[in-house]
Amino acid sequence: MKPTDEEATIVEDVVVNETGSLARRSLASVHEVIDPRISPSDRPKDDVLDEGYIRQLGDYVEHKHHRDHEKGASEKGSSQSDSDEIIYVEFEEDDPRDPMNFSRTRKWLITFTASFFSIIVASSSSAYALGDPSMIRDLNATQFQATVGLSMYTLGFALVPLVSASFSEEFGRQPLYFFSGVGCLLMHLMTALAPNIQTVIVGRFLAGAFGSTGSTMVGGTIADIWAPHERGMPMSLFAVMALTGPGVGCVAAGWIEQNRHLEWRWIQWVHVIWTGIFVIAVPICMKETRSGVLLTRLAKKLRKDTGNHHYRARVEDERASLRTLIYISCTRPIYLLVTEPVVAAFSLWVGFAWGILYVLVASIAPAFRTIHHFNTGQTGTVFVSMIIGCFAGLAIQLYQEKLYAKYAPKRGPEARLFSACVGAVLFPSGIFIYAWCTFESVHWIGMAMGIFVIMTALFVLYVAVFTYLADCYGIFASSALAGQSLCRNLMGMAFPLFTEQMFSRLTYHWGNTLFGCIAVAMIPIPYVLLWKGPAIRASSRFASQTIQKS
Repeated sequence: MKPTDEEATIVEDVVVNETGSLARRSLASVHEVIDPRISPSDRPKDDVLDEGYIRQLGDYVEHKHHRDHEKGASEKGSSQSDSDEIIYVEFEEDDPRDPMNFSRTRKWLITFTASFFSIIVASSSSAYALGDPSMIRDLNATQFQATVGLSMYTLGFALVPLVSASFSEEFGRQPLYFFSGVGCLLMHLMTALAPNIQTVIVGRFLAGAFGSTGSTMVGGTIADIWAPHERGMPMSLFAVMALTGPGVGCVAAGWIEQNRHLEWRWIQWVHVIWTGIFVIAVPICMKETRSGVLLTRLAKKLRKDTGNHHYRARVEDERASLRTLIYISCTRPIYLLVTEPVVAAFSLWVGFAWGILYVLVASIAPAFRTIHHFNTGQTGTVFVSMIIGCFAGLAIQLYQEKLYAKYAPKRGPEARLFSACVGAVLFPSGIFIYAWCTFESVHWIGMAMGIFVIMTALFVLYVAVFTYLADCYGIFASSALAGQSLCRNLMGMAFPLFTEQMFSRLTYHWGNTLFGCIAVAMIPIPYVLLWKGPAIRASSRFASQTIQKS
């Protein structure tokens, strides 16, 4: 909304401290956007802004807020007058405190540290499966129970971001990275010391729950500090880490499992060590990147210094009230998944692709052992084809970045989708290659080539989803990515649970052929978004705000 001349006069500088100033604006002229489901009447009163959530919770228990609501209803006219005096604070264009204005060195340090967590949690998700033989023997478990441990990890990935992603947008990214890292470390330690399979399953679920931060929040972090035209390479780094992780983990785990002095417990100990390094790196290398969190801190200081409680950050309209915070944080990802066609379509597509990834993780080892008589170390080495496929996808993405720079002024976020259109064709092609090379008479390199093509396509798809949703939804990117993460990881959880039975009935070639046919049916998704994306975004309550802000 463009401010009137009268509203524009409200913009001026307010000195906060010696390091700089903030712009103050009216509601009509403020640039920062919040959840469109929040109306002006839902804005918290001034006396709630600096009230802690524990205090608010106690007031709710004592029904104080109910009495205040009844009192407030009788004073509606007075409160409306007060709300008109609200003054919103924002960063000036070149303010060094604005995460968008961090130095490039700081931005890359933050990006690499966050992406490092991604490769750790991705590696853990798949490396576990290579330790199945010794774990089944040591814990007297069944193959299905071991597979449940694989699926529980992705279930934790699916469910927790529904809350954690939005809370990161409210409380900040850095604290969540740190505590998630600590929790993930402890859960790997729990799994490494597990005396029975039940403890392993619980530990795997909780490790996935804490580790989900390394999947869903990195995209939001990148969107916080990089402008849309700069995001391609940071997102590619994140995708390289996230998608080479399963391959790197399986290659190492195969040879760890092969060594009878190490086996499955040391697969977990290795991840304890790497997660510990990440936890140490967070306070050293990372800074808070959520601008709304930083503005809230500055607004609180301004209220304290001036005694004027009309100053606030725009994001406090949806955060200061505990009731509103819980409503927004717990419903926004699902709301976006259900009501936004862009999020729903990409979630369905990437969810199926993620399911195929976990089918490969669960089935490559038994397939190569059964068909080509590989040992555990050799089957782990086969996962090198996943790593090479990711770097082939990166090469495609580098060309995609050139296309984006050329066509972004004309096409907007849809300029991100050229490589996705290629990936849509490559994905089923790779599945068909893998399916019809699963014969003993066909050299094992044929199956490896199928895996290579699948991972090339999956890399391209993964980057397209994260960059396109980040561009479309801006500050709501973490919630949009959490919504697609729910769909993606639920499929990643479910697929391994039935693949062993499916392949035993349909065989590897017919079972994978079925997957290939489903992938063919999904080819039109990126082409439709490339064609109709602007119209779809214009009708979105969330994406349209990002369009207006840009």
